[in-house]
Amino acid sequence: MSSFTDPRSFTVSYLQNSCGLSQNSAINVSKRFLIESPEKADLVLKLMRTHGLTQSHIERIIGTCPTLLLADLGDKLRPNMELLVSLGFSGASLGKMLIKDPRLLDREVVDTVNFFKAHGFIDKQIAVMITKRPTLILFNANKNFKPKLDFFKSMGFTDEDVAKTLLLEPYILQVSLKDNIIPCFQLLRQFVGTKENVLKVLKAGRWVLKYNLKEVLEPNRLLLKSLGVPEPVILKIFVIQPRLLLLKPRQITEIFAEVVKLGFKPDTSFFVLAFRSMSMIGKTLWEQKMETYKSFGLCEDQVYSAFKKQPLCMMNSEKKIKKMMNFFMTKLNFEPSAICTYPNLLILSLERRIIPRCSVLQLLMSTGLVKEDIKLFNHLTMNEEKFVEKLVRKYQQVLPDIVKAHKGKIEFKGFPIVLKM
Repeated sequence: MSSFTDPRSFTVSYLQNSCGLSQNSAINVSKRFLIESPEKADLVLKLMRTHGLTQSHIERIIGTCPTLLLADLGDKLRPNMELLVSLGFSGASLGKMLIKDPRLLDREVVDTVNFFKAHGFIDKQIAVMITKRPTLILFNANKNFKPKLDFFKSMGFTDEDVAKTLLLEPYILQVSLKDNIIPCFQLLRQFVGTKENVLKVLKAGRWVLKYNLKEVLEPNRLLLKSLGVPEPVILKIFVIQPRLLLLKPRQITEIFAEVVKLGFKPDTSFFVLAFRSMSMIGKTLWEQKMETYKSFGLCEDQVYSAFKKQPLCMMNSEKKIKKMMNFFMTKLNFEPSAICTYPNLLILSLERRIIPRCSVLQLLMSTGLVKEDIKLFNHLTMNEEKFVEKLVRKYQQVLPDIVKAHKGKIEFKGFPIVLKM
């Protein structure tokens, strides 16, 4: 009982022994917070442990917000904990989120959650936003969030667009509508011309709303223009990949020089693709991908030749490069140099496009319904509708398995001969 006569000593001891704080941390906390008796604090810790919080979680949560130990369980603590659990948080995910902002347990949060539900968000979506930005749940939703949602919808965003935007960048709900969001929309409208293009930009890069576009976008636009890139091409670059015009001027100048050095003319669509590829890859990763291609027997000039024909071939991951090259060389018996001659093949999906179509052709050739001297490249790059009409529907009555082949349910074992590209 003597420890109870010295609240500070008891507080330090309790924080160390029950909550896991270090002695120094416990002493510092005791200078601004005292535990008179353990009953209420014990109930708080029991509630936390009941919901799967570990000692490590508790140490960090209480170390940040020790007043939770004095909170009334029935007032906010238990209802808030149960609300978070109902959204899908438990154990590690609950602990991780509360470590970010323990105040969630001792504030009015139900109104904000109900606000999102009323606007069509499901529990999982709300949980994703709270995980990324726990402080969202502390705001007055009707006052702070509703005007922004209304504005997005007035600009042409559907409910689905709004949900996708906020799931990726919930931070947007915390920036000023008047000082950030509306000026950003206005500047984008001036730059890209139409509301439709504004929506394209924002769907391609929702994080754009976090930038001060006036300080970044306009100088980079003028820089590219001074380098000889026409306005329509600059616009196309931005609409396709907004991040590219938010790079530092030095980076833009260096990438421009590299792209032009390879022979791309600034007034062409291929320039846009090459600029995009080089901007998004970076020198180190570029070299790694170059080495991956070279490991299949290609020289640097051949890889650059492929890049000039199809700049997106360098956007493939190293894993995809290996899978594609291995398939073409082992299953189709193509020479590496031939693959570089037709680099459009490298940007197709192996699982969804190339293998199923090869299975279809394998089946048709084995039954003699198509000749063996077909040009494979044409059939692999043909648009889906035309391929289905010309090779699947045409033969499915006499060869029902062709539908299974097109769905990837028949193994491709290889062609009886090496087909022409």
